[in-house]
This record gives sequence, C-alpha cells and structure tokens, in this order.
Amino acid sequence: AEALARLEAEAARRGVAVEVVVNELAARLPAAAEPPITRHDGLIGLGASSSGRHARDADEMLAEGFGRS
Repeated sequence: AEALARLEAEAARRGVAVEVVVNELAARLPAAAEPPITRHDGLIGLGASSSGRHARDADEMLAEGFGRS
C-alpha cells in the first residue's frame, strides 16, 4: 500500500499515469539473466534379453509400435 501511494504521488506530481512511472522504474532494472542450463545425467542400460532382438533392430521395433500405449 505504501509503495502504491508513493507511485501515485510521483505520478500526480509529474502529471502522468502511474504506469508511466512504473515503466520508467522498470527500465532502470538490469536485464533478466538467462536461466541456467540444467544438465541431466545420461542413462546407460545394460542387460540381457532372451527375445532375440538386438539394438540394431530398434528402428524396426519403433516402426512396429513398440512402446506405444
């Protein structure tokens, strides 16, 4: 409430809208920093399968709909 009253008083003193005062103050702020890049650990799987399929068959399995609900 106090901050709004101060903004309104400054706007009235200058004969402008409160939005003008807010925009001028915001223009003085430093530019927003880029968000940090979040890195995720990779996933490595190791196992055995008795299905007879291999990693080289992955494209074919995906084309057949493997993993879709």
